[in-house]
Amino acid sequence: MAVILAGFFQSIHAEERSVLKVCADPHFPPFSTKNTDGFENKIATILAKELSLPLEYTWFPQRMGFIRNTLRAQREDGQGYKCDLVMGLPHHYELAITTDPYYRSTYALVFLDNGKLNKIKTAQDLLKLNKTERDKLRIGMTERSPGSLWLAKHDMHEQIAPYIAQSGDPNEYPGEPMLDDINAGKIDAAIVWGPTAGLFKQLQPNIHVLPLTSEPGVKFDFAISAGVRFGDKEWKNEVDELLKKNSEKITRLLHEYHVPLVDEKGALLK
Repeated sequence: MAVILAGFFQSIHAEERSVLKVCADPHFPPFSTKNTDGFENKIATILAKELSLPLEYTWFPQRMGFIRNTLRAQREDGQGYKCDLVMGLPHHYELAITTDPYYRSTYALVFLDNGKLNKIKTAQDLLKLNKTERDKLRIGMTERSPGSLWLAKHDMHEQIAPYIAQSGDPNEYPGEPMLDDINAGKIDAAIVWGPTAGLFKQLQPNIHVLPLTSEPGVKFDFAISAGVRFGDKEWKNEVDELLKKNSEKITRLLHEYHVPLVDEKGALLK
């Protein structure tokens, strides 16, 4: 009986893995796009090749209810769940089991090479500007950005130019209004998540990216993992092994996308 049951469960496992089902946002560069040219798309492709499985996407905007409508949602045809894997979740995300982190990044200050801040080389250089120069600055960030805590901590809260984190427009990529306003001269800089800073650099070589370092009271760096459903611990372990096996390839890919990478202590990796 034990042998029969083992064979039965193996057959279920094999059937579930006849395709790698990933759910992602169709317009969320540099992470994922419907053209599959985001770096999370390419990492998913690496995993699919390792598993010798075709890769299938279910697309859904990265908005409130994403996990409920993707990883936890049943397919309309009754053939299981819409997806079995979500890339790019914060480590220990509360709505899924997360793998070990496959990269760590940090928020960054971005500005034009020929703008007001073109002489800034470090975050401390910004903080050391005289009050007259500082008071004239406008620095964009979303309402949940640690950048707001950092500027307030250093008596620069009046320089904050707030932006909403999600506009409701699924065709607007992360940080797009801030980049537009930097170019228009409406703001002098922005503090954005590392991959978004990398996207700005991809789109505009004249954008300078200055990674920020965590300090007491302000955490800038965060670990990123893949996510699976609660209960799929064996699948989580399998994905972990594949991510570790391909860690060097993933790191090279992230560098191609200009993503600032940090180690477990938040120190910038070259």
